[in-house]
Amino acid sequence: MDNANNNETLIRQLVENWAKAVRNKDLDTILAHHADGIVMFDVPEPFQSVGIDAYRDTWDLFFKYTEPGVFDIQQLKIVADENVAFCIATMKCSDKSSSADFVPLDFRLTIGLEKINNQWTIVHEHHSIPSK
Repeated sequence: MDNANNNETLIRQLVENWAKAVRNKDLDTILAHHADGIVMFDVPEPFQSVGIDAYRDTWDLFFKYTEPGVFDIQQLKIVADENVAFCIATMKCSDKSSSADFVPLDFRLTIGLEKINNQWTIVHEHHSIPSK
């Protein structure tokens, strides 16, 4: 396997493990492979979170109101060189608690990664939904 394919495989595995961790409400695994200085743009407020502690807080809020039943990658495209990569994906999210407050949602995901200490690390995450 050449290096480009190996990088893509490693990144795909990282993203798939992250999505699985969300379904399992496994905060430690969600946070794994994220940079201390991560910048995230999200759909609900806060629209920008800077730093791993702020990123963690967004998941605490998400899990307070949501019991994810589906948090699935629908499409994933990865572009990677030796030290920098980005992913674009479409995602499906629904709540298994059948809460009347949660509306199933498809969203777009963009992830920026940097190889730090020879490990792929998420430095930027952006969630968005189409406007109606």
